[in-house]
Amino acid sequence: MKQALFMLLLLSPVLSSASRYVGRDLCRPCHQKEDRLWQNSPHELAMQEARQETVLGNFDNVRYTWNGQTSRFFRKRQEFWVNTQGADGQPGDYRIQYCFGVYPLQQYLIGFPGGKLQVLDIAWDSRPEAEGGQRWFHLHPDTPTPPGDVLHWTGPNLNWNYMCADCHSTNLKKNYDSSTRNYKTTWASMDVSCEACHGPGSDHVAWARSEKAGQATDNKGLTAVLDERKDIQWLRNAISGRPQRSLPNTQRRELNICAHCHARREQLTDEFVPGQDFMDAYRPVLIEQGLYHADGQMEDEVYVWGSFLQSKMYQAGVTCSDCHDPHSTRLRAPGSEICEQCHEAKRYATPTHHHHEPGSSGADCLACHMPAKNYMKIDLRHDHGFRIPSPSLTQQTGAPNPCNQCHNDKDTDWAVAQTRSWYGHPPQGFQKFAQALAAARRNDPSAAALLRRLIQDPAQPGIARATALGHLGGSIDPAALSLIRQNLQSQDPLLRMGALNALQTSPQNLRQLALPLLADRKKAIRIQAARLLAGYDRKQLNPTQRKMLEDGLREFIQAQEFNSERPESQVNLGSLYADLNEPGKAEAAFRTALQLQARFTPAREQLSALLEQQGRKQEAQALLLEGLQEMPESAALHYALGLFLVRNHKLKEALLFLKNAEHLAPDNSTYAYALAIALHSDGRLHQALKVLERAHKAHPRDTTLLSTLVSFNQQSGNKEAATQWSRKLQALNPD
Repeated sequence: MKQALFMLLLLSPVLSSASRYVGRDLCRPCHQKEDRLWQNSPHELAMQEARQETVLGNFDNVRYTWNGQTSRFFRKRQEFWVNTQGADGQPGDYRIQYCFGVYPLQQYLIGFPGGKLQVLDIAWDSRPEAEGGQRWFHLHPDTPTPPGDVLHWTGPNLNWNYMCADCHSTNLKKNYDSSTRNYKTTWASMDVSCEACHGPGSDHVAWARSEKAGQATDNKGLTAVLDERKDIQWLRNAISGRPQRSLPNTQRRELNICAHCHARREQLTDEFVPGQDFMDAYRPVLIEQGLYHADGQMEDEVYVWGSFLQSKMYQAGVTCSDCHDPHSTRLRAPGSEICEQCHEAKRYATPTHHHHEPGSSGADCLACHMPAKNYMKIDLRHDHGFRIPSPSLTQQTGAPNPCNQCHNDKDTDWAVAQTRSWYGHPPQGFQKFAQALAAARRNDPSAAALLRRLIQDPAQPGIARATALGHLGGSIDPAALSLIRQNLQSQDPLLRMGALNALQTSPQNLRQLALPLLADRKKAIRIQAARLLAGYDRKQLNPTQRKMLEDGLREFIQAQEFNSERPESQVNLGSLYADLNEPGKAEAAFRTALQLQARFTPAREQLSALLEQQGRKQEAQALLLEGLQEMPESAALHYALGLFLVRNHKLKEALLFLKNAEHLAPDNSTYAYALAIALHSDGRLHQALKVLERAHKAHPRDTTLLSTLVSFNQQSGNKEAATQWSRKLQALNPD
């Protein structure tokens, strides 16, 4: 086998010392076993040219109708085509160029001028017919997505170059030109190949060619040496009987590589090379509302990295390849047997542990400890938090629990009673942060103390403590400030990031605390610190600090320009330039954002505010009115226009838009509060009280609403009502 490799190397061009991607063909001769495992894996089939042997969907002149629109899938000779609604609202013929994925669904990519590839929003269900598969289905069947909508298949959220490409190909370079708005996207391998995880292979090939081939070296020419499981065993603790790693896992190289595709994150550059730190190229999201439930379970499509970081498995040193074969991606053992690699079956695979009939679905480890949810309608994915099911947390936080997911004919009270009958108390797991994050999301007065307790608990997951730090920013007292200071110096980059999140909503004078992080070794943190300090008085900085701030801001701008096809990045640039007192650049960025996506409300709001600050009030108002003509259902624009009119002393006109905002978004307490204040200012105290009382029903723990109800009732002379509201406020916040 090695002789075959050397023959291949002799025929190949001489490689330079600079590490380059060389392709799988040079890897195969020496790594045949790994190559065989990789073949037909999800990684190999991540992206393929559309050919007879790769296309799974039925293109035999089949029609599919959704929301009144009929699409037809057909062939022209050896090519695959679809007739469907285009960006102009009219049906057109589009050729399928690439297949995306294989199971449980396959998607299809269509090329457009300027190097764009768009993902069709009708996919093929590749599961067996007996499981409901072998059919066309729409990815957003419950959401109207007309042309111009971000979720229409021709829209920005189904653009392959930005949304998908980085994770489905090897050494992907997006190459977006903002001046022409064209792509020249390239890859080293179309699929997820060897070098996607092991790094560019030229130095490894040179090592193999050299006289030292076969001798031990530090890295054998690889940028990423994935050996954290080498010579490692999982043993049983003599006292507890629980599994324990023979040596602590201090590397985390493997997870660092997996994270760049298996984490919800913001991409900062496409220069990531395996072996490089994840946060030098990506900024991960924390346990954010709308993405995760308060107990950390996956809610939106966040993949698995974030939930795995919350787990006791992660804390114990478990890594991805302990359970998954990295080349085939298959589990190392089927079903619960994967858990029994480390956890004794005689202890856990028994009714005394799982309280279900042996062999039933309730006796399966994954069903209880890794509850699954469908994404993309049919793609079942397991949460990797490895939690102990706790229905009582559903009562406290609204997070789902696997008991009721399986027994969906029963309510939460039943599940709580059932688990209490087993254990005598609600089950307690490793993760103990749900109540703190839930309280913070509700703006509960109890949140501050709960968050501080969580942040100070080193036994809790770093990602949860970092999330808690971010929630401290709304009201920073001395205790909170002390925690922010401490965690700005933490060894855990997520805690440093969380501390910076807290400073984002803090008073300007506290932001100087971020100065040391301008020199942070992680790019994601450096640029966050720089953005935080962009408006800081340069005269208060020494030359070294000024240089670090300039460098950090340059890196921040580069990261936004890397994603300059997205309106979010243009708004980030516009906001930065506004803070830097460069209104011309700020206006240009905001207008570019609106050109990219006319319905992107934050760009319209911030551009209007910028124009108003410059005294261009007519333009500012016209911009908001124009937005409302296109998006009359936008509560945010009604609210923005209402506040604009209040600032410009047009209270009567403002009330109409503030009422619209409160009507369109009745769950938004800020809109209700603003309307109540405006009504009060207009002398309509009785109506203001009605708005506040209605908002209080939806937000019974909102202390701002309660304080205002006390004040307004006092002003109305209704001392009894003021006293009642005051008691409710005091019960929530004794201080």
